[in-house]
Amino acid sequence: MNRTLRPSTLACLLLGVAVVLLPDAAAETPSPAPRIVTIYNFIRNEDYRLRDSEEVLLGATRRQVELFGKHELPVTWALQYDALINPKYQQLLKQHAGPNDEIAAWWELPRPLIEAAGIAWRGDHDWVSTANIAFSPGYTPAERRKIADAYMAKFKEVFGYYPRSVGAWYIDEVTLAYLSEEYGIVASCNCKDQIGTDGYTLWGGYWNQAYYPSRLNAYMPAQHAGAQINVPVFRMLGSDPIYQYGRAPSITSLEPVYSHAGGSAKWVDWFLDALTTGPPLAFAYTQAGQENSFGWDAMGSGLEMQAERIAGLARSGKIRVETLAESGEWFRERFPVTPPTAFVCLDDWREEGRRSAWFNSRFYRVNLYWDRDRLSIRDLHLFDETRASTVHDKRLLENTLTCATLPIVEGRPPLAKNADPAGALPVAIDPAGAATPLLVDGPPAVTQRGDTRLAVEQRLAVGGTLKITCSEDRLVLIASGKSDQPRSWALDIVGQEQTPAEVTSSVIGFHSPSGNYRLELEPGSGTFERRADGGVRVLAGKEGQISLLLGDADE
Repeated sequence: MNRTLRPSTLACLLLGVAVVLLPDAAAETPSPAPRIVTIYNFIRNEDYRLRDSEEVLLGATRRQVELFGKHELPVTWALQYDALINPKYQQLLKQHAGPNDEIAAWWELPRPLIEAAGIAWRGDHDWVSTANIAFSPGYTPAERRKIADAYMAKFKEVFGYYPRSVGAWYIDEVTLAYLSEEYGIVASCNCKDQIGTDGYTLWGGYWNQAYYPSRLNAYMPAQHAGAQINVPVFRMLGSDPIYQYGRAPSITSLEPVYSHAGGSAKWVDWFLDALTTGPPLAFAYTQAGQENSFGWDAMGSGLEMQAERIAGLARSGKIRVETLAESGEWFRERFPVTPPTAFVCLDDWREEGRRSAWFNSRFYRVNLYWDRDRLSIRDLHLFDETRASTVHDKRLLENTLTCATLPIVEGRPPLAKNADPAGALPVAIDPAGAATPLLVDGPPAVTQRGDTRLAVEQRLAVGGTLKITCSEDRLVLIASGKSDQPRSWALDIVGQEQTPAEVTSSVIGFHSPSGNYRLELEPGSGTFERRADGGVRVLAGKEGQISLLLGDADE
């Protein structure tokens, strides 16, 4: 199916700058946006990769209960079925979990659960990590419902009620819809975006924050209420907005086992500062915590450091710490469809001059990325609720899983070995048609306009400015010269694995296994042309404007 794109202004990413409300935008003063942290600890009973794993995992969970209880922080404890049926975990959580804690479901599928559902186990151990055995896509839709029934029956037997949230690295849309309609779950979570980690690729999705998934594809945000599952899916693990991108050489997230990131006080302070000070639009969100498979020795010091900081920010009123179910209920009460959100990084914890800001809407995601004096669109993906997942009506046979959206622009991680340019790069066009990079001069000025739009105003080294506005259904870029006159400039989209199948003056067309899709320009706001190297140049219109249509908010 061909999909016409349309999102609004691309004013997204604001790096190292104060948020300013324009004097002429008093009517667009944003509503107070909460900064939300969920502490999410999922619990396995055993892990064949570890010696004495049952003792190690139970010991780690005990220490987590003690730590967060000491700080009186609410926690979501998500039980894998093998832990759910272990009386030691039942006793621990019933007797020692905090009064505001949530007992939830973790949707990895070990042998006891599969056999309880009447299905033959295909793994070499009682728990395995391969996607076609440990995760719901590895089973037929009918089997997925049987697995859900078996888990929910046991949970209610143990705790006297059904869990209100369910999480996993990935849960398919058939399972999510069934858990919502039959058992009343109000929230879910899935893994951060990653490529190839542990055999799972989730790429191009709603970055960080939360979204309503399509009824045909749990990874794809829906564009309309009638096409969505009314269970918000929150992204896990607190990704670094600069360095956790693409095939990054290392995982850089809030997980405390990573000494350079979630285990580093410097990195955690930097990340939490971005969470609490950047303009988030609808809300800001991150998830802390750690799976018990790593053991307390690996996570303990980092988790203790994080708990102190999170508790301090909660006491000062800068963040709201709540369970996943509480976040899900709040989201459902406030948003009938997925809202626009942003995550802005103000500086570079490595002190190497990089900046990044993400903007999401129900139609697309975009990342503006600064590498010293070079600004680019590093990432642009489209969302389409009509694209069924590859496992929607059949089970996954391979032991790896890939979930993806529709790529327009994809860059590279900052520390990639391949240093060739990749992304959509602003260039000046001289009268002869030659292009030179449009470099930036200093940090951008950032504006949040109401609850749905973000704008960036960036000084250029050659004089003049580049203004970018992100709104729900389009991305608008305007470049001017020293005298505020329209500049002759373009975006060069280079270094892409996914090259367009067709390029006309107003449309770029792409082929994909799920069907064709396209990117359109607003009439009069620019021209597409194919470059000799196979990339695309987007020439600005007469007013120095490029307006990319990414959705239709008025539908």
